[in-house]
Amino acid sequence: ACGGVKSSIDRSSERVVMSKYSKNEAREWSRQEMRGVANVIIPSYSADLRSLNEPGIRHDVRREIELGFSGALLVAETAITLDEYSAFTDWAVDEAAGRLQLIVHASFNTLEENIEVTRRAHAAGAELALLSYPPTFYPQSVAEIHDYTKAFCDAVDIGVILFPVPLWGFERLHGASLEPEMVVQLVDSCPNIVAVKAEGGMPSIGGFVHLHHLVGDRIIVTMPAEEQGIPLKTLVDLPWMGTSSMEYYGDSVPTMFRLIEEGSVDKAWDLFWQMHPARQAKHSVMSVAGSNFAHRYAWKYLGWLNGFNGGPLRMPTMRVVQGQLDIMRRGLQKAGLEVTQDSDAEFFVGRNPV
Repeated sequence: ACGGVKSSIDRSSERVVMSKYSKNEAREWSRQEMRGVANVIIPSYSADLRSLNEPGIRHDVRREIELGFSGALLVAETAITLDEYSAFTDWAVDEAAGRLQLIVHASFNTLEENIEVTRRAHAAGAELALLSYPPTFYPQSVAEIHDYTKAFCDAVDIGVILFPVPLWGFERLHGASLEPEMVVQLVDSCPNIVAVKAEGGMPSIGGFVHLHHLVGDRIIVTMPAEEQGIPLKTLVDLPWMGTSSMEYYGDSVPTMFRLIEEGSVDKAWDLFWQMHPARQAKHSVMSVAGSNFAHRYAWKYLGWLNGFNGGPLRMPTMRVVQGQLDIMRRGLQKAGLEVTQDSDAEFFVGRNPV
């Protein structure tokens, strides 16, 4: 049935995908291949929420490519099962056909589940993994965070992106979320750590600057928040940005990134400030105090405003109400950016309903 997972997890007919690099070659590969801006793809579901929506997922992969993104995180935090995530990856890899660098979201319930889903996705053709930490993980020392992270890196052959961010609650151990010296130790001992998505210490950029100083000569240190990443790119080497919900702005972020690469910095700044009303609208909705969780339903709507599938998400999920929808739509209108004329009611159905 359309949107189901049976055919995609039938291993008797599974594609055999060869890895593009060995574990010890991961950093060399990343320096050559991690270029541009990586966005996100949130899975789409059937109308009854009992299965995945394959046409909706494939639609979103194509839209990522149309907008000029170089890669995308396959988001996991939407009550998706491991088998469904494998199907999600299979379809995304097939539809991308090498035109999009796909990133595993290692954000499941346990270390063991994160290792399993990453191995499956890597075998299917995903090229990178973003490591998250489960809500039940309550480390009582920096050493425990180190050991969890190293155990994951040792167990997989894929390139790993570290992710210090205030979401984990690790600030009780160090203000940078992942202690910078611990990151150095991990980079020393895990050859498949290729990048760090440096949001530790936010809203300060101190976490990014500190890690850029400590390990920027060995791995990619990036700032995924475009409002900081784009200005930083005008000052430091930032070959790759990701991952975040940048599809809200259409092709604006990849365009600014490209303009800076080409030396047209003034044109990039013009677009940066043109976008600012939309940026302010987005941040006013995303500031949900105390949730320590990305508002995936709002992210889904942000993408739908610019041509992505939209559609229902499973419980538990935060809700989006009309006042929030109005703010996000008006932000794009004020910025003079592309925005759908479809009614908000159609968002909850999706562009490719099954």
